[in-house]
Amino acid sequence: MKRRITTLIAAALLLTVTAACGAREEPRVRADGSVDLSQVTLRVGDQKGTGLQALLTAAGQLDDVEYKVTWSQFTSGPPLLEAINAGSLDFGAVGNSPPVFAASAGAKIAIVAVSEKGRGGQAVVVPAGSSIKTPADLRGRRVAVAKGSSSNFHLLAVLKKEGLSFGDIQPQYLQPPDALAALSSGKIDAWAIWDPYTAQAQAQTKARILIDGEDYTNGFEFQITGRETLADPARTAALGDWVTRIRKAHRWANDNQDEWTKVYSELTGLDPGIVGTAIKRSSFKDLKLAGDVVEREQLVADAFSEARLIPAPIKIADVVDTRFDAILENPS
Repeated sequence: MKRRITTLIAAALLLTVTAACGAREEPRVRADGSVDLSQVTLRVGDQKGTGLQALLTAAGQLDDVEYKVTWSQFTSGPPLLEAINAGSLDFGAVGNSPPVFAASAGAKIAIVAVSEKGRGGQAVVVPAGSSIKTPADLRGRRVAVAKGSSSNFHLLAVLKKEGLSFGDIQPQYLQPPDALAALSSGKIDAWAIWDPYTAQAQAQTKARILIDGEDYTNGFEFQITGRETLADPARTAALGDWVTRIRKAHRWANDNQDEWTKVYSELTGLDPGIVGTAIKRSSFKDLKLAGDVVEREQLVADAFSEARLIPAPIKIADVVDTRFDAILENPS
């Protein structure tokens, strides 16, 4: 009797597991290969510097989404990509450096889309009364930067042009909120950062831009997913729609800067003046990955490798997936 009961329980458990798996997986991809997007959840990472949720909300691109979207907030790109690699996120937008650091560390990520933004808000800022007048004056100074961020490369490029290296400064690896506090209290001499933090430092601490990103860095904002996500046809179908929505939102933001400023300010709590300054110097230009993006981004990867700031050299082409490039040709 005990053996029969045990057998029945095991069979019941097997049926329960099978039914659960079927409920989770089968309805999403139909027999004809089409996808029921209502059964899909896309897990998206966001950060204040990209404001993706605010952008899509402002542009009305979240109004009729067929699939479910969950959001997680991050202070910068590197921890966001760690979450994608760990399988807890499906998508996120980051600057030019986080994918380099992540790929060099063996992260299973893929760049699936890219836009280029204005570089005026990518800057090294110093306190208003600072004796630092030129980039050469950074020698020996305490410079805050988020490790692996786009500002990490900007700072590297600025130093290199002056014949300096990270060994010639005192790098302070801080996330943006901590760096802003350190700048305000005089604990650091300079801060390499991006908008809207640059605009925030200017407005709240009267910081002065020592050097911006023009002539030093690209303005790439990469849209990243995990290899595991791309292996799932249902989530990949949702991603194709998601990338389309982002590109529509970019066009809307470029054409409606005042409304974009208003909504971004309301959703983030940032002062409209700060947001407006950032938006005016951060317009979007969507690009194909199959163009010269890989070649330009390889320069970033090579610079970090030469400076021995990443574990191993990488080939950007190995982490690029161009399947969504066609959306630029037919964005509707």
